[in-house]
Amino acid sequence: MEYTYYPKGVCSNKIDIDVEGNIIKNVKFYGGCDGNLKALSKLVKGMTVESVSEILSGNTCGFRPTSCADQLVKGLNEAMALDQEAASCEKAETCAANEVSDEDKDLGQTEKENEEAEA
Repeated sequence: MEYTYYPKGVCSNKIDIDVEGNIIKNVKFYGGCDGNLKALSKLVKGMTVESVSEILSGNTCGFRPTSCADQLVKGLNEAMALDQEAASCEKAETCAANEVSDEDKDLGQTEKENEEAEA
């Protein structure tokens, strides 16, 4: 799943995130401390979202109450929530497509009764 997160309160203004399942495939920061954020992107590649969250959540930068690393965690969490929501919707649509309404059940029963009556 590819997701774009717009961080708040930090120098970076955009983070592109690519997650497959709960594994981070790629991260790209725009703006911010170029070298540090390139290194961070390389370090988290292949890690689970949970591991990165445990390590980086709450990290601060200077006087700020957050950091690009902390904002990455927020972006990862948003991406995972959206992915789970999409999966739930897909499952619900599939389930709904397989369900037969009460009206359809009644029609089926009526047709069956009609066939038996004709025989």
